[in-house]
Amino acid sequence: MKEKSFYEQREINCIERLNNIIDELPYFVQEFFIGVELNTSALTRLNYGYDLRVFFDFLSKKIFRNSRIDDITLSDLSKLDASDIEYFLSYLSHYTINGKSERCTETGKARKLSTLRAFYKFFFNRNKLPANTPAKVSMPKIHEKEIIRLDSNNKVDEIGDMLYTVETGFGLSKHQLAFHNSTKLRDTAIITLFLGTGIRISELVGLNCGDIDLKTNSFVVTRKGGNRSVLYFNNQVSLAINEYLETRNSEKEKLNDEPLFLSLQNKRISTRQVQELVKKYAKIVSPLKKITPHKLRSTFGTNLYRQTGDIYVVADCLGHKDVNTTKKHYAAITEDIRKNAGHNLNLTKKSDN
Repeated sequence: MKEKSFYEQREINCIERLNNIIDELPYFVQEFFIGVELNTSALTRLNYGYDLRVFFDFLSKKIFRNSRIDDITLSDLSKLDASDIEYFLSYLSHYTINGKSERCTETGKARKLSTLRAFYKFFFNRNKLPANTPAKVSMPKIHEKEIIRLDSNNKVDEIGDMLYTVETGFGLSKHQLAFHNSTKLRDTAIITLFLGTGIRISELVGLNCGDIDLKTNSFVVTRKGGNRSVLYFNNQVSLAINEYLETRNSEKEKLNDEPLFLSLQNKRISTRQVQELVKKYAKIVSPLKKITPHKLRSTFGTNLYRQTGDIYVVADCLGHKDVNTTKKHYAAITEDIRKNAGHNLNLTKKSDN
């Protein structure tokens, strides 16, 4: 039997976890998940499930006090007004669920409100709720955060330092150095691929050897929502991947269906393992910055925007469906581009005949 791909297995895992959550919620919630299944990914529905579990837990504790979650009805939901939804958003600042203390950022609150809007809209459209009450509540204001990334300019070269540390092991502890010879080519390929293409961690982990074409310096990546896209990389990325593949104990043409990046146990590397290896090297290079795989993605986006000045190219390479998402993250760099444009503009005076 053919082994399931990374994305097929992830889909199955998401569905299994979602089904466990649905079992904890009121009976009518399942109708919502069945209704949105054709238009959403399993990961999106799972996130809906997490959000709704928090919401119904809140209702059982704070609104319909000491009632069981599975006793809550659509009739109960119809009695809620906008102030109840606002109370829920306030509650999210610090709450406890399943004995665990949690808190939501502005972004987290906005996501949960979006989930409630979708949930209420579904039953409102089916004439099972009188109104989409959460739609009457304003979205939390999201304060813009500074883009954290590796810098490379006249004063510092954190990108170069990062690659040097990965390749040489400079700054690693004795314990870390014991494994470094076994992982340095793999880790170099991973860090170089992040910095050279800006792919997401889930996209990197899901790559198979057959997705890479070193003849054209390109690879196929599965984006959010399951769409497949072809991305391109430079010779530095190509060299790093090729050197890593040379270490694999098999002929390259036989590697097609195998994971591109393996753990020391010869299994597909996990997102947690990638996060940890990025953290390990980044702490040496830039100890005051919390550099994650997503911050390496930001580093790529920043560099590409500075080089091209074209936000649409950046959006396409990063796989953003809405260019406004890209603008939101890289708008601050526009000022740099304006300055450079002003300073570098040459005005030539027409010579006299």
